[in-house]
Amino acid sequence: MVKEMRLDSSVVKHKHLFVKFAVSFLLVGFAFRILYPDSFRFSIDLEETTSTDLEETTSTPTSIAQDTTTTTTTTTDTDSSLPLASSPTQTPLPFDSSEDQTQAFQNETDSESRAVKCEIFRGDWIPDTSGPRYTNESCQVIESHQNCMKNGRPDSAYLYWRWHPKDCEIPRFSPERFLNLMRNKSWAFIGDSISRNHVQSLLCILSQVEKPVEVYHDEEYRSKRWHFPSHNFTISVIWTPFLIKADIFEDMNGVSSKEIQLNLDKLDKVWTDQYESLDYVVIAGGKWFLKTAIYHENNTVSGCHYCHGKNLTDLGFEYAYRKALREVLSYITGSKHKPVVFVRTTTPDHFENGEWFSGGYCNRTVPFKEGEVDMKDVDTVMRSIELEEFEKAAETGSNNGAVLKLLDTTGLSLLRPDGHPGPYRQFQPFAEDKNAKVQTDCLHWCLPGPIDSWNDVVMELLVNGDKYQ
Repeated sequence: MVKEMRLDSSVVKHKHLFVKFAVSFLLVGFAFRILYPDSFRFSIDLEETTSTDLEETTSTPTSIAQDTTTTTTTTTDTDSSLPLASSPTQTPLPFDSSEDQTQAFQNETDSESRAVKCEIFRGDWIPDTSGPRYTNESCQVIESHQNCMKNGRPDSAYLYWRWHPKDCEIPRFSPERFLNLMRNKSWAFIGDSISRNHVQSLLCILSQVEKPVEVYHDEEYRSKRWHFPSHNFTISVIWTPFLIKADIFEDMNGVSSKEIQLNLDKLDKVWTDQYESLDYVVIAGGKWFLKTAIYHENNTVSGCHYCHGKNLTDLGFEYAYRKALREVLSYITGSKHKPVVFVRTTTPDHFENGEWFSGGYCNRTVPFKEGEVDMKDVDTVMRSIELEEFEKAAETGSNNGAVLKLLDTTGLSLLRPDGHPGPYRQFQPFAEDKNAKVQTDCLHWCLPGPIDSWNDVVMELLVNGDKYQ
């Protein structure tokens, strides 16, 4: 009994001690709360801030696209002054070949692919302070007639613009990603000298990542082939200005000794013999159809174009151009081989007050805005034929697996009268005589120059083609 009493007494004492300890702890906590009220607020604010940051980080791709558009609009409104290159050989911004850069491009492309559809071939050229992606010093494949920097063109503002489609943004061409996509593939540009101009532009950009090796050229160096060893990727330019069989009697300076003989129902084997080895094709016709030519069909002369003095029916270039395109597209859609084929529309020239042979020139230094210039009648006719024939072929091709994509560069090129070599197709044309009369080039493009943006469009159509068709 005594032992039980002592045990209970010990328990009671421990309970009293526990109560005293608990009360003391509460009093200390209460005092701390009174003296430091902001410590609790800090904890709450930290939780709220963390929650807000997480929501912003995981914002939807649509919101990101809207923010990008807003930024671009602001840039457009502040185009009162353009930066000028410090010298014609200004070093371009280096490409970041890291995985982060490639992933950033992927994220941007995926974001755009989920955004609202836009008119990629309509828009304006906006200032681009990043400047050229290469120079004549960093690229060794620029032909002399397009090497405006080396030839002494004194201005450089034409290098600081980029194509901005209406209602959307397209990423800048990524040479790293392009080469990775093209691993073990082959690509060909089939057409005239504008196609050669385009392939040089693409090679110049890609060469900032890997230098291409020239592995073939024809006798006149008009058709060439390059190889990228690290990616086992091949790029060719196949010179066939009519795409159909043609006998041409013209020297390298464009001087003819006889009318061109065109076989409207026979394709040029120089490209059809290589077609089945190609994975990607950019094909185009154009200005050569404006030259004097005799037309042949079924091995018989059927007419001509601009053949004064001949006892032949002048059928006009429109007749021949439509027949040629229809023959080309019929071959593509009917072939068992199914590469991805881009059909590029005609390239407008910017000769003013004459043509290349009659004193025409192009001395403008800034782009046109959409609606400020009208297309020449001949370009309007050519593009209409191209669009009509493409639409028919695309409908036929969709039934048998052919992959056709329209590369409608006519409109965006029309707005760039400032991007041609002009008199600087020749080396230092005014070195000896400031008033010298020289031949000008208002059709081809300076490299670097506006044609570099064609590759932005090609890349976007390549990775997000369904967004625009």
